[in-house]
Parts: sequence; C-alpha cells; structure tokens
Amino acid sequence: MAQTHILGYPRIGANRELKRALEAYWRGEVAQEQLLEAGAVVRRGNWEVQAEAGLGQVTVGDFAWYDQVLNHSLMFGVVPQRFTVGAADSKLDQYFRMARGRAPGGEPVAASAMTKWFDTNYHYLVPEFEAGQQFSLDSEWLLAEVAEARDLGFQPKPVVIGPLTYLWLGRAAGDRLELLPRLLPLYRQLLQQLAEAGVEWVQLDEPILGLDLPGDWRDAFTPAYAALAEGQGPKKLLATYFSPLRENLSLAFGLPVQGVHIDAVRAPEEVGQAVAARSGGQVLSVGLVNGRNIWRTDLVGWQGRLAPLARELGDNLWLSASCSLLHCPVDLDTEKALPVEQSQRLAYARQKLDELRQLQEALHSGEPVTPGDAAAGASIGGGEAHVPAGLENTWRAQPYSERAPLQARRWQLPLLPTTTIGSFPQTDLLRQIRRQYRAGDISRQEYLDHLRAEIAEAVRRQEILGLDVLVHGEAERNDMVEYFGEQLDGFVHTGNGWVQSYGSRCVKPPIIFGDISRPSPMTVEWSRYAQSLTKKAVKGMLTGPVTILNWSFPREDIPRGESCLQIARALREEVLDLEKAGIGIIQIDEPALREGVPLRESDHRSYFDWAVGCFRFTCATVKPETQIHTHMCYSNFNTIMDAIVALDADVITIESARSDLRLLEAFAGANGGYPNEIGPGIYDIHSPNVPERQELVDRLQKLVAVIPPEKLWVNPDCGLKTRDWAEVGTSLLNMVEAARTVRAQLEVKDLA
Repeated sequence: MAQTHILGYPRIGANRELKRALEAYWRGEVAQEQLLEAGAVVRRGNWEVQAEAGLGQVTVGDFAWYDQVLNHSLMFGVVPQRFTVGAADSKLDQYFRMARGRAPGGEPVAASAMTKWFDTNYHYLVPEFEAGQQFSLDSEWLLAEVAEARDLGFQPKPVVIGPLTYLWLGRAAGDRLELLPRLLPLYRQLLQQLAEAGVEWVQLDEPILGLDLPGDWRDAFTPAYAALAEGQGPKKLLATYFSPLRENLSLAFGLPVQGVHIDAVRAPEEVGQAVAARSGGQVLSVGLVNGRNIWRTDLVGWQGRLAPLARELGDNLWLSASCSLLHCPVDLDTEKALPVEQSQRLAYARQKLDELRQLQEALHSGEPVTPGDAAAGASIGGGEAHVPAGLENTWRAQPYSERAPLQARRWQLPLLPTTTIGSFPQTDLLRQIRRQYRAGDISRQEYLDHLRAEIAEAVRRQEILGLDVLVHGEAERNDMVEYFGEQLDGFVHTGNGWVQSYGSRCVKPPIIFGDISRPSPMTVEWSRYAQSLTKKAVKGMLTGPVTILNWSFPREDIPRGESCLQIARALREEVLDLEKAGIGIIQIDEPALREGVPLRESDHRSYFDWAVGCFRFTCATVKPETQIHTHMCYSNFNTIMDAIVALDADVITIESARSDLRLLEAFAGANGGYPNEIGPGIYDIHSPNVPERQELVDRLQKLVAVIPPEKLWVNPDCGLKTRDWAEVGTSLLNMVEAARTVRAQLEVKDLA
C-alpha cells in the first residue's frame, strides 16, 4: 500500500503563536522558559495533525526558532568569530544574536547575511565559512526533538539539509567544496546518533540536484554519499524539490540511499523516468501536492496516473507534497470570511495532508477518488515559455543618457542624495486604528483622517532629519503586495493565510482568482497629499508587477506572464495618474524579480522576456524628466545583471549591508555593473541595532571608491515598516550626517 509523508510543515503556528512568543521574548516580556513551551506546543500540534491525517511518520527537525539553515550552522559549529565576542550565556540567545544581531542576552553584533531560499520568498541565514573552518557536532536540539516526538507516541522522520546543499548555501573566501571532507565525518556521526535514537528513516534534503551544477559539485555526490553509507545509520530518503532533476536524475537514484523524493509538480514528466531509474527496491516519493500554492490538487488525474505504480511498487511508493509545506498557510479551517465558492477550491497545509490521505485510500481501494474543485482549467506549470502579446517594444523613448540631465535639472539634488525605500514604522496605534476600522468601530472618515495625520508626521520627521527625497511612509498599507491586491479586481484576500518569510516575519499573499484590472487609482491621493506638505520631492511608491505576481498565489490555468501583464497594465494607469498629479519621482519595487527566476539557466530567457518586459511596460510612456526608481533586496544578483540592466530604471536601490557590500561585485563590478544610478543600502534594517555614524561614513567611503559619486544614492537596505521610530530616527539621522560628511570630503577633494 502506498505510504504518505511530508517534507516539512509550517512552524509559525495556525494563528502565528510562535511569532507572538518570539517577539514577546525579544522585547523582554516573557522568560525563555515560556518561549520554549510555546515552541513545544507548536511542534506537538504539527505532529498531531500529521498523525491524524494518517502519516506513518511525522517530520522532525523542520521546526526552527528563526531559520532551519541557521539550525544546521549551529549544529555543525559554523559560528563566525565575531559572535564569540560578547557572547550570550544561553545557546538560544547566541542563536538569536546570529539571526538578528541582538538577543536578550549577549552584546549587539552584526547579524548573519540573509538571502532567498532558492526561488521562494523565504529568507535563510547564509552560513559563513571562515578560513581554516573546522566543524564540530552539537546535535542536542535535533535529538531532543526526536525524543520529544517519540515520547508523545509519534514515529519521527528527521529532516537534515544534505552536506552538499549546506555547503552550497554558504559563502567562503575559498572553495566551499574543499570543506566537504571535514564535514562528512560529522554527518556520519549524526546519522549514527539518530540510529541509536531509534530513527528508521532520515530525510536528507539536496535541492541543489535541481540546479545546473558545476562538474566538480556533481562529481562530489557519489563519493560523499558512499562515505555516509559507511557504518550504522537510518535508511536515507534523498529529497529534491523546486526543479526538474534532468541530467541529475540518474545520479540521484544511483546514490546509496534507500529512497528518493522528486518534485512532480515542477517536473511531472520525470515520474516515469524515476520509476525506471530505481534500483534495489528503492522507495520513490512522488511530490504531487503543490507545496507552494493553495489550489486543491487534481486527485482524479493523479489517481489515474499512479494506480499502475501503486500496484507495481506497493509500500515503496510514497505520496507527498512537492516540497516542504512551509510555503503554504497553515489551516483553511481558520478562515471565517471566505465565501464557500472560493474556499472549496483551496487547500492550505492542513488540507493538503487530507488530500494525501484521500489519494492513498483511493489507490488502495481502487474506488474513484472524489473530485474536488481545483483551480480552473488544467495546470500548465507556470507557463514560463509564454511571452504575452503587448511586450514587443517596452523601452522608454529616450535612453538614460538623455533622461539623466533632464532629471538632474528638474530636481537639483545634492551629491549623494539621501532617501528611504518607502515604508515607515507601522506603530501599535496605527494597527489598532486599522483593526477598529475593519471591525466597524470607527467611520471611514475617522480612519482616513488618522492616516493623513500619520503621513503628515512622516513628512515632518523626514524634513527635520534632512532627507533629500521624501516618501509618504505608506501608513495606509498593511503589506506592499496585499494592499495592491485589495485595490485591484481579480484578487481574493484571506483573513489568516499567513506564510513565514523569515524569523517572526509573516506575509499574507493575496490569491489571483481571475483577470486583473484597476477599477480606480490606488495611491495617487496619498502621494498628492504628502507632496502638498513639502517643497521637497516625494516619491510615488508602487510595488512592481513581477513582485505582485511572485508574492501572490497565482492562477494555474493561464501562463504567469499573462497575469503579470494584466498587473502591469493596471500599474501603468497608476504611474500615469501619479505623473499627472505632479509626482515626478516614482519608485516601482521589484524585490521578487530574482526569486521568480527558474533554477535552470536554460529556462531564464523565457522568464526574463516577460518579467523584464512587464516592468518596463509600467513606465514606458512617462516623460523623460520623470525619474523611475526600483528596489531589490536579499538575493544573489550576479547571474542576472543583464536582466537588471534591461529594466532601464533611472535609479536602483539594493540591499547590501548584511552582505558587507558584497553585492557591489555585481552592481559596480569590472564587467560593467549597473550603468545608471544606484543606492546600495548602507545599514541593515532587519536588525534592531542602530548603526554608528562613523560606521556609515566608512561604508560610504568604500562605495565612492567603486561607484561614481554623481551616480550614488544613500539609503537604508529596505523599508522601515518593522522598526520603531526610536531606532529609525537615530539611524536615519546618522545616515544623513554620514552622507554630509562624505559629501564635504568629496567637495574638498574636488577643490584640491
């Protein structure tokens, strides 16, 4: 009989219980014991729903206080030297110091770098391998969770990031692959410990097998897994996801592992190839339930396809989600306001477990599975190759070289102009007002009056701080994507569809249910009002079409490029209305451009053809003196610089502080970099630490050494929504003063 299991489950809690416990602990409102208890409650609840859905094994090790990759860095002793200075007394506080630069115990420190987990909106903390890196094993947390699950009566299946993927995810001065011989003995020791703890199966995640791997990395798999097969250890399930295996399929099944998981959502064509590649009674785990979207699965279709395999493979056929369910909301039953005609087409993580059980029972009994209301039409797997009509020529009429002097003459900005990325703190009072309005406790006019007061205060503070280009602060927005989804036709909004982005940060992606259009202006009045309060330029703030698409749950019945162009058409109307309202600097954020890139390089071109085209479409018809900005963050941009340049934005701002300005290797590199203006973020807004003025001066001096000062902007890494005003005010003041200091130094140098 086919078995069911999953690769991972959301860890934030059905009602974000872990988020609230974490933030209370960081604020000093609860003791560590209370936080630990909150985590135990979430883990137990996760295991209970898995067992109730008939899963024979529950996934252990997918829980993390902040990030699963950080869990592994601490487990293998990958702790950079700076964290040993002013260290906290407890392991957990040390963990939080690495994650966010500050904890209730220990001294503040520069946090670990953060970037996107493959092509998702989840952020992981990048392992930092130092020169002469030595590894040590501290598996106490994982073994404790295994024992915890067993004590509660569950059969645990630990999930561990495989050794090659773990090294691939990190950064080092030298060749990371050279560290493999030092790391493998620790993995062998860990596997032995798990066997001694009574673990039957361990899941080893190697998603890099879905990439275009360099030859030496590909060649390292066979000897590495041969080494892991030595000695005692549980049965090994090699898990791959997010991409087709292609040339690595035979490699994966040829390794000395007892099972292989494939992503049959991203690569349904590989199911038959995987069956043929099995050897020695290997388990084939088929990831047929989409772990990254919320539509119900076509169980009828999968039953027809898998019935012959179920008869052939029996217990060696495992049914699963395509990847960890971390990327889905937790439980549809917590949604109280969704109409039945919408909710009956959806499946959150909890419902996806039920789908697996339904299919398992149908395959066993031979009775037809009850069809559900899946997404309209047949799934087409994202439709990357389809470029919609209307994107043939989206370039602005004048090139940047002609636009730049017109914009400089219009704005008369100083050298090293200062600005922010868009949002300002969403205070407790603002959130309370929003809740009161949604509950009907205050009138719409009262709500609007409060938002105007917040905007006026944001403008006042910016003028006092001395920023050169202002923003309205986005007080009216709950989220940079959800807000636009609420204004556009074609989207559906949930009440509890939260998904973890990083640490305690959760987002609530809207759902694209139909064709998208703009019934009325979305931001114009807010920008117009803010501009009326100051003589300085106020940026119009929009989220770009690619990011709105990639940070929503998309349709599966039309190509993604079609939905993206629908969004771009709506945003173009907004851009032109902003311009008519006198807003001459318009920022169109695209932080999700990189994460939408297919993992296989051969698939890049078709994605960029429509993604870049849709961005340019939004602003193709503005006047040359209108300055278009964009923003990107927390991604590896080195391999997509051609596409970023092709966006043709006048100014791009990027995250760079956590990466210690390493991103500038792409944007200001010897190979051309970014030819227009650029604002590398000079301080990390995701850490509560306030940057010192001299620290920012030092960073700016590094920047002007590689970027022409006349093309350099000064700004934080990202929006300031999650910070409080005390941190923001001091940080921005130090940033403005640092810009003035370096500006004066450059002027003296020019005079000399």
